[in-house]
Amino acid sequence: MPRQIPFIIANEAGERFSFYGMRNILTPFLISTLLLFIPMEDRASEAKHVFHTFVIGVYFFPLLGGWLADRFYGKYRVVFWLSLVYVAGHACLAYFEDNLKGFYFGLFLIALGSGGIKPLVASFCGDQFDQSNKNRAKVVFDAFYWSINLGSFFASLLMPVFLKNYGPSVAFGIPGILMALATLVFWSARKRYVHVPPAPPNPDSFTNVARTALLARAAGQGRPGLVVAAIGLVGALASLAMSWSWGFVIAACLALVLLLAFGGIGVAMQLERARGAHPDDAVDGVRAVLRMLIVFALVTPFWSLFDQKASTWIVQANSMTYPTFHLFGSEFQFLPAQMQALNPMLVMLLIPFNNLVLFPVLRRAGVQLTALRRMGAGIAFSALAWVAIGTIQLVMDGGTPVSMAWQILPYVLLTMGEVLVSATGLEFAYSQAPLSMKGAIMSFWYLAVTVGSLWVLIVNSSVKNEAVLANIQSTGLGVMAFQMYFFAAFAGLAALVFALYASRYQMVDHYRCGPKAA
Repeated sequence: MPRQIPFIIANEAGERFSFYGMRNILTPFLISTLLLFIPMEDRASEAKHVFHTFVIGVYFFPLLGGWLADRFYGKYRVVFWLSLVYVAGHACLAYFEDNLKGFYFGLFLIALGSGGIKPLVASFCGDQFDQSNKNRAKVVFDAFYWSINLGSFFASLLMPVFLKNYGPSVAFGIPGILMALATLVFWSARKRYVHVPPAPPNPDSFTNVARTALLARAAGQGRPGLVVAAIGLVGALASLAMSWSWGFVIAACLALVLLLAFGGIGVAMQLERARGAHPDDAVDGVRAVLRMLIVFALVTPFWSLFDQKASTWIVQANSMTYPTFHLFGSEFQFLPAQMQALNPMLVMLLIPFNNLVLFPVLRRAGVQLTALRRMGAGIAFSALAWVAIGTIQLVMDGGTPVSMAWQILPYVLLTMGEVLVSATGLEFAYSQAPLSMKGAIMSFWYLAVTVGSLWVLIVNSSVKNEAVLANIQSTGLGVMAFQMYFFAAFAGLAALVFALYASRYQMVDHYRCGPKAA
């Protein structure tokens, strides 16, 4: 096991505490303090909009971080300098607790810092391994993900209490201190790391091969792929033109989705035309990336469901009865935001349970647990979680008081889905990425989360339409219950399509060679 790995994992635990510490109190803070100028009936919806806009930023900026690291500065330098931006963002949240513009600027800095380093820390961890010890990588990626949830657990449990008892300056300031300490830990091991240098300009890069494929002519044939890509460009421009109606975030994200989707399809249609102009391995690498992007696209419904535990599920919990516990002669009452501590706690239990008990039992039963099978099952578990949370909402809409303790069941189902999708996806994305695109491919993996929040924003905006509301009312369901069942069906359909695609996916191995193999 590389000796520098504990520094990376410790840094990740501190960084995740800082991120989830502010993220998990963001929705209740917005509803109770910062958005008081908005009518009460619209406050929860606006808080969800702000929250998911922030999440979109967090998972969009990995594109920038991956590009800077892969092409110019390397992973270590980008992680270190953007971590300092991250710390500055936390400082803004603590200082501008009652200033809307200042607070939103702090959210922007955190989105830039957290998003920029997000794909790089995981891939930097992978860089510490080679062919000689790659069998240890899965254990470390699980430990890496376990550390994320260790930080998230304590943040989810403690920060709502600090917000309630000491105010937002303290509650947002503590995560900033933890981020500063995490940066210090990461910096302290700088001489021990394996530093994979940025890739030099490559005439056979992904973008160059894709451009050649789109523009190449074939005797007696048209360029249907270029036409498809052009349709995506026109659609993207039309989406941006609708910014005045949809809002800039929805319009810009939808434009990006259209460019990637139609551009990718167009390249795939004409990719063979790039052979000869580029080496076969470069063309095959582009095909591998395009196949991975389809996997990532099919995971986006999972992220739509998962990230709403910090928005929609908190809004629901605010209308539930709070569980009270007696411990050491004192009475403790769980706050809605603290329910999120269930998620990281369950992750820390389920990862070892799956690896030590469930997966060995299934293997002995003859079930092959490929990465894609685990991810497909995880999407299905998330759909079941939303069937459960929707049923709870249905009971509440009928006027029956419901305890927050009933949210434990959907949390268990959603967390099982997370372990199967997210922890597996990190290792899958790294192992399948060509060597020159590790950071960029990890960025696309995180971009799936941005697209997931995009679906949430679109649905959230749609229910403000009178015609849509009338259709929902005709079903006999409340708006929130209808949305919950809608997202459950959305993920269930994605799980089915994912299973069909995964059955034909061919896995590859892109770990770097060890010293002996080199």
